[in-house]
Amino acid sequence: MTTNQIQFQQQELKGRDFLTLADYTKDEIDYLIELADYQKKQSKEGIIFEPLKGKTLGMIFEKASTRTRVSFETGIYQLGGLGIFLSSKDIQIGRGETIADTAQVLSGYLDGIMIRTYNQDDVVELAKYASIPVINGLTDLYHPCQVLADLQTIKEVKGVLQGQKLVYIGDGNNMAHSLMIGAAKMGMHIVTVTPDDYKPEEQVTEKAKQFASEHSATIEWSNDPAEAVKNADVVYTDVWASMGQEAEQTKREQDFQQFQVNEALLANAKADVTFMHCLPAHRGEEVSAGVIDGKHSVVFLQSENRLHAQKALMTALMG
Repeated sequence: MTTNQIQFQQQELKGRDFLTLADYTKDEIDYLIELADYQKKQSKEGIIFEPLKGKTLGMIFEKASTRTRVSFETGIYQLGGLGIFLSSKDIQIGRGETIADTAQVLSGYLDGIMIRTYNQDDVVELAKYASIPVINGLTDLYHPCQVLADLQTIKEVKGVLQGQKLVYIGDGNNMAHSLMIGAAKMGMHIVTVTPDDYKPEEQVTEKAKQFASEHSATIEWSNDPAEAVKNADVVYTDVWASMGQEAEQTKREQDFQQFQVNEALLANAKADVTFMHCLPAHRGEEVSAGVIDGKHSVVFLQSENRLHAQKALMTALMG
């Protein structure tokens, strides 16, 4: 990738919001992955690349996170900029001040906003009134930053995205939603495997199927993990009870008993299957220790790639 290509694509994406992968074309996602790989290589070689020198990213956290905070804060620093952590306890968004007013106030101080919160509509409203890029660090509906890093990781490990079979096992949550959309956009075949009462939202599934029809991909659902993982290139899982669902933990442990990713289940997939998890993980619940710590696992490569994928995203939107 040449400097001219980077500058050209930055002009195309500069100022855009990143609320869901549904808003981005296959070519744009491809570019972000290429830029992430390019910047990762530079970082490993000790090359300083500071396209965001003098820029400031505000990071609003209504939901706590290890990976999101550290990767964004480190990323903006490595790009020459400054990250400001804004806890929901420290600012008045949604309490003493409307989201619209907060968006306009912050637009006068910052060059970009990353928000990690509960309600997708709040992120949409923030982006509507902000005059600077807004990045969705996670909501209960979508987790696009994680999936951008996941796509980078799959391409890094497998060499290609098109035609790969990805099997997601667990709750039909924000990870399932973003994986379906990301896989569909990139021409992958994805099967979401959940108990009957935990399917992904129908509206998101239909949207993903529309994208799949445009990119020679397939979207399927199953409640049979052993059957679904046959010929799988990638097997992915997530915690059974996400943040905010702690009261449902005991019930979910019962409902998901047959959905653990373990050695016996993984034996039904391809011999070179790759195991992924967005972390944090609960060994002995959604995944066995033997799988997550075994030879097929790339969970820490995934985690590292959050840094590189988000650096690419910030470079493209704010650079």
